[in-house]
Amino acid sequence: MTEIERKFLVKSDEFKTQADKKKLIVQAYLNTHPERTIRIRINDDEAFITIKGKSSEDGLSRFEWEKEIPISDAKELLKICEPGKIEKYRYHVEIGDHTYEIDEFMGANEGLVIAEIELAEEDEEFKKPGWLGKEVTGDLDYYNSKLIENPYKNWNG
Repeated sequence: MTEIERKFLVKSDEFKTQADKKKLIVQAYLNTHPERTIRIRINDDEAFITIKGKSSEDGLSRFEWEKEIPISDAKELLKICEPGKIEKYRYHVEIGDHTYEIDEFMGANEGLVIAEIELAEEDEEFKKPGWLGKEVTGDLDYYNSKLIENPYKNWNG
């Protein structure tokens, strides 16, 4: 139940020509305590509750537990979440043996595009496509729970 993930900014829309899936995601948080977050997410026609623990010091890994729930339950839980929500389109791009999940944010975070790749080991090698930009793994500003508190539109660059 440990998630190993690296995050990168995306510097062009080229990934869209390589994507084999695109879905709308709406999510909010029941809890954003520094030691754990509890997220409710609706992905098109699926819904999940996810608990994530505190990230490791380098930001590469953390505990993650996720369970699918009925969409009707997720919609009810969204009503009692902390203020704010994340809306984004998620694209899936296969590169070599890995899948990049690229999130194109909307609303208060419009203009922000982040690519994530999950790895089996922290030092695992992976191919980096040309549209991949600066690595932001471990930078708390780019965590979805933080983007609700301080949306991208408020950043001064």
